[in-house]
Amino acid sequence: MIDLALIWVGILGLGVLIYVVMDGFDLGIGILFPFIQGQQERDVMMNTVAPVWDGNETWMVLGGAGLFAAFPLVYSTVLSALYLPIIFMVVALIFRGVAFEFRFKAHRSKPLWDQAFIWGSFFSSFFQGVILGAYIQGIETQNGIYSGGVLDWLTPFSLFVGLGVVIMYSALGCAWLIMKTEADLQAKMYALMPKLIITLLIVFGAVSIYTPISHPEIAQRWFSLPNLFYFSPVPVLVLIFSGLILKACAQRKDAQPFVLTLGLVFLAFTGFVISLWPNIIPPTVSIWQAAAPESSMKFALVGAVILIPIILVYTFLSYWVFRDKVRIGDEGYH
Repeated sequence: MIDLALIWVGILGLGVLIYVVMDGFDLGIGILFPFIQGQQERDVMMNTVAPVWDGNETWMVLGGAGLFAAFPLVYSTVLSALYLPIIFMVVALIFRGVAFEFRFKAHRSKPLWDQAFIWGSFFSSFFQGVILGAYIQGIETQNGIYSGGVLDWLTPFSLFVGLGVVIMYSALGCAWLIMKTEADLQAKMYALMPKLIITLLIVFGAVSIYTPISHPEIAQRWFSLPNLFYFSPVPVLVLIFSGLILKACAQRKDAQPFVLTLGLVFLAFTGFVISLWPNIIPPTVSIWQAAAPESSMKFALVGAVILIPIILVYTFLSYWVFRDKVRIGDEGYH
């Protein structure tokens, strides 16, 4: 018998991972704006993602719609618990999107739109991390209804994870710019990348130490057999990938830092899944308890099977068409 709940978890997991990767580096570009003062170089930074940035948001929409269709209990409970950080994130994304378009049209007000782009990118990333941290901490429910307080999400751990996501997106953005630019801007990114990777390693280490100490159920999952065999390679691979990124930057490789940073993101995602599996509303509600009726999942799956390949194809084509480096003086799509 086909486990539809498991299929839908795979679809949603893929959507979240693709969103984190694709929107991660273009949010990272906004976070890196303060490190680059020249307007021409800032134009180049934005033009590296200008043709594709809004298409990246498709995966967030897919995640929300898929969650509503396949796991309505999760949709209602998690949104009730995290309304405020989700609203803050969406407002920041609106500012970032508007700034992206208006900045190229503005003259006197260009510095204002630069600031809107910077802070919109920063707070979008930060609140995504806060949502992740609050989700890992667990959501208090009674009979499938959220029973916690309005500010239960606001904890030192969730704020720290928020800053961690900001640093991770910055590293992704930096690696993307290494691959897509050249000359002085690329040299600045080569110099910045090792600092971001070392900071990211510290964040990963702190989260990895704090999580099992504060959540015994996660510690039990990490250190029990056979989970320990699955989880133990993750920190080792994180160190190996980080070392390879530092080496690639020292050797002035173009694409390697980005590919290896994608590997780091995948390892972080793997650790997150291992920590919570099989719960979808931590710490108590499992995937199968939260799943929609089988008929609903089947109906939605038909749409997903048609739409997801189409989205993947046009996403691949858009990145392929705009695969070359971007230089000062190149015309953007504006």
